[in-house]
Amino acid sequence: MKSGCKLGFIGGGNMAQALIIGLKNQQFVMSDITVIELETSKCIELNKKYGVLTSNELKEIMKCDVIVLAIKPQHLPALATTLGSLLSNQLVISIAAGIRLTDLSRWLGGYHNIVRAMPNTPAQIQVGITGLYALPSVTAKEITTADQILSAAGATLWLDSEEKLDAVTAISGSGPAYVFYFIEALHEAALKLGLNEVQAKALSIATFKGASLLADISSTPIATLREQVTSKGGTTEQGLLSLEHSQVKQAIALAAEKASARAKSLGDELGQH
Repeated sequence: MKSGCKLGFIGGGNMAQALIIGLKNQQFVMSDITVIELETSKCIELNKKYGVLTSNELKEIMKCDVIVLAIKPQHLPALATTLGSLLSNQLVISIAAGIRLTDLSRWLGGYHNIVRAMPNTPAQIQVGITGLYALPSVTAKEITTADQILSAAGATLWLDSEEKLDAVTAISGSGPAYVFYFIEALHEAALKLGLNEVQAKALSIATFKGASLLADISSTPIATLREQVTSKGGTTEQGLLSLEHSQVKQAIALAAEKASARAKSLGDELGQH
């Protein structure tokens, strides 16, 4: 991030705070960040917690070079209509789920200097991943700036079409819930097999954490890693045969398809404002 860049957040919720924490860890100057929140108590809390500037006046965001829209999607149409009349040449980054750039640009009065981002909840501990797409009018320098901001919360992945953000939403946006669901299932299975609560939690989380890390750092294909655990006639083979019989892989694929379809329909609904 370039020195002296003024960064503003409209909304100071969990995702905004995840980015602020990541930027703080990267030695970004906290007094160069302004957060707009309607509630005075929230402003005081954010200032005390992070050292950022806060205000409940939208006009204060205009001193910033980059503005991150971090409010609930249903509140964005009204906010954008007001914000559009204040913008000059700021880079606007939207992390509001489902809001398409054509609609946001329209609400902002035809403003085109916009990047759309889809982060996920592991951003809260700076190990998330964010899918991004920029309108053609956004410069290479601004793309770099957006990447530096979002990479404070983890990895970034730039897409060549905005439509692919629906797939990103289904896989990495909703994906943590699928992972937690699987951990829950392992946890419950461990309890049924006679392990206590502490043992069940430790084993289920560590197993998922270790397997994920191995998959990340290994050059071996995922399918091969699975095969390496699966001895012919062994315990793992029996477990996987049960999963195959229950069509778990197909169920996961269908879940992702349903989530992607919902992301698209949400975009359609929100765009009607």
